[in-house]
Amino acid sequence: MKQETVVVIVGAGPAGIATSACLNLLSIPNIVLEREDCYASLWQKKAYDRLKLHLAKNFCQLPHMPFPLSAPTFVPKNMFVQYLQNYVYHYNVDPLYQRSVESVWYDRIEQKWVVTAKNRVLGLVEEYVCEFLVVATGENSEGFIPNVYGLDTFKGLVIHSSEYENGKKFRNKDVLVVGAGNSGMEIAYDLYNWGAQTSIVVRSPMVLMLSKFLYGDLGGYGIQRPFKGPFWLKQETGRSPVIDVGTVSKIKTRDIKDDGGLFNENGMPKHKSPNHWKGENGLYCVGFASAGLFGISNDAKNIANDISQIVHGN
Repeated sequence: MKQETVVVIVGAGPAGIATSACLNLLSIPNIVLEREDCYASLWQKKAYDRLKLHLAKNFCQLPHMPFPLSAPTFVPKNMFVQYLQNYVYHYNVDPLYQRSVESVWYDRIEQKWVVTAKNRVLGLVEEYVCEFLVVATGENSEGFIPNVYGLDTFKGLVIHSSEYENGKKFRNKDVLVVGAGNSGMEIAYDLYNWGAQTSIVVRSPMVLMLSKFLYGDLGGYGIQRPFKGPFWLKQETGRSPVIDVGTVSKIKTRDIKDDGGLFNENGMPKHKSPNHWKGENGLYCVGFASAGLFGISNDAKNIANDISQIVHGN
């Protein structure tokens, strides 16, 4: 099967559906290819029960659709999934599911992109030809468990945070959470609430002056104070500051113990230039600015407007 369109978007996460919505508003034909059987599969299938958006809702809304006034400041997972469902319906975003992109090449003679994708339901290879290609596969599409020495002989359960739902099956068990970002801290707190004996490995320090005022010196618990504040951290590295959901109090009472303390200021890529979203020959990427949903929203609008100027000449 061969199909031609103006824009092909690879990925139907928040980045892909936001870009498609913006293009639809500008009457620019587009096809969204998604390897899973639903949009936003990470949110629908691989998010733990107590997850909330870690930034206020006005920084997490997709283009042209603010959250309802009744929504809490930090939107819980189920409410965000419902928001995405409303968004997809309202802006007529209709991804083609179970399409796994296998190759992409640029035809310099026709000046078009050729995308081949395997239809995982029918087992057929399909071809999509477009003038513009948008990569929206995301920064977090694959869970990564590093090859730690001794892990292959560890007899206990090892899972990535994307496989964690809640701590019910870990009651009265010793659990080590590796990483003290928002997911790690929240999962550790959830494990404690379910009765697990929980410890955390901390690679880098938490927040700055306000956190010291609020929490005091946490050095004795293995958590070191960083040199830079949370807004510098978000701007320069794309990393969100940790929002305490009650974990720190449990660390202080030794209900949750720190198992490390290695300090690393360079854990994330450096901040990218404002024009990171545009390549050559009609190639774009969305959601790779390490700026979360706020960055996705900006990327999607920039890409759609840029394509519109080229297609419509205005």
